[in-house]
Amino acid sequence: MAAEIIDGKAFAASLREKVGALAAAFEAQAGRKAGLAVVLVGEDPASQVYVGSKGKATLAANMASFEHRLPAETSAAELLALIDRLNRDPAVDGILVQLPLPDHLDEQAVIAAIDPNKDVDGFHVINAGRLAVGQPGFVPCTPLGCMMMLTDRLGDLSGLEAVVIGRSNIVGKPMAQLLLGANATVTMAHSRTKDLPDAVRRADIVVAAVGRAEMVKGDWLKPGATVIDVGINRLAPELGAAKGRLVGDVAFDEAREVAGAITPVPGGVGPMTIAVLLRNTLVAAHRNAGIALAEDAI
Repeated sequence: MAAEIIDGKAFAASLREKVGALAAAFEAQAGRKAGLAVVLVGEDPASQVYVGSKGKATLAANMASFEHRLPAETSAAELLALIDRLNRDPAVDGILVQLPLPDHLDEQAVIAAIDPNKDVDGFHVINAGRLAVGQPGFVPCTPLGCMMMLTDRLGDLSGLEAVVIGRSNIVGKPMAQLLLGANATVTMAHSRTKDLPDAVRRADIVVAAVGRAEMVKGDWLKPGATVIDVGINRLAPELGAAKGRLVGDVAFDEAREVAGAITPVPGGVGPMTIAVLLRNTLVAAHRNAGIALAEDAI
């Protein structure tokens, strides 16, 4: 029997609807909208699309959107000065600097300059530390979105075996920390893991975030496993096609015949990232305004 498809697009739409309603309630209570500032340096086409999408989603969720588009030659001093102004601006609850930055700018230094309490991307080392020791902070949007879908499908994750393939600071490491916090037994796997297929076969939960097209095969999976595919890879275009098709890190057709549930690519994890960004911004707004927000509200 084919696996159930985990519809990230529908889940994200539901989350955005909840955020929008709570953002309207926040505005009524605080006398202002929750605000998200997005900074784009340069003219990378993909980044421009992402920033535009984030701005539209922010406005649709009853929040204020502050876009700062800077030329590629912007100096480090100019960028850091802007971040300092945003840190001190009471109308701004969340700050996101769109990556990648031009080569002459130090991404880690820029991220470190953001107020951790406005770091809605969850990339600041202070937020990474908070996650590691179980303190409230901001978690990177993609792994938090994955975690929301997992708990929605499986409920209590206690005692389940999970394998996270990929060890990036943006997805793999925070994903493992979230699963540990939910009392799963977690294996961190990567490109140098010995007998990776055997490690994956033990897992009730597989999160693939390694950036290799269709690497995880169907016969790697434990029957009935829940598979979250974070990868987005474009294959070479077929004859007569302008663009190659998008695939994940999991061989979807094979995996669907073995897994119990699986996210598709596209339409799985991807839509959750902006939805969780809005959620993080709303949480930041409540904290900054000193207004309580029920933990289970979003």
